[in-house]
Amino acid sequence: MPGLYYEELEVGKVYDHPYTRTVTEMDNILFTSLTMNPQPLHLDEEFAKTTIHGQRVVNSLFTLALIGGMTVHDLTFGTTLGNLGYERVEFPKPVFHGDTLRASSTVLRKRESKSRPDAGIVWFEHRGINQRGEIVCVCERVGMMMKRPKQLTE
Repeated sequence: MPGLYYEELEVGKVYDHPYTRTVTEMDNILFTSLTMNPQPLHLDEEFAKTTIHGQRVVNSLFTLALIGGMTVHDLTFGTTLGNLGYERVEFPKPVFHGDTLRASSTVLRKRESKSRPDAGIVWFEHRGINQRGEIVCVCERVGMMMKRPKQLTE
């Protein structure tokens, strides 16, 4: 199992995830259309030319989902019990078609679950970074993580 158990997640540890992904026009149009978001800033090039960006902007929720997905293999693959929420989500820079993104995560804090003796609560900060080293997405996410099963600790 590549994901980490609660006990393996160290507060302050930074994980630079190995995956990168170039965002395409199709990614943006499909995601925006699938989520029924008619915002012309994402879909209409002529409209977008008249904005401060001068071009279409990738849907920020796609960016958030992509960065979140990039973190799964290293942190939570098979070891999470679920997402408990997002405490902060920011998009300091826009993402455009052709940008290549990577992700980095930091374990901010953790505590044992009060209701589940087999789990702990972990606060992560995930950052999306483009090919120019600019942060395009930052979120603080809370997840419920499995503790290492007893047979694996013995």
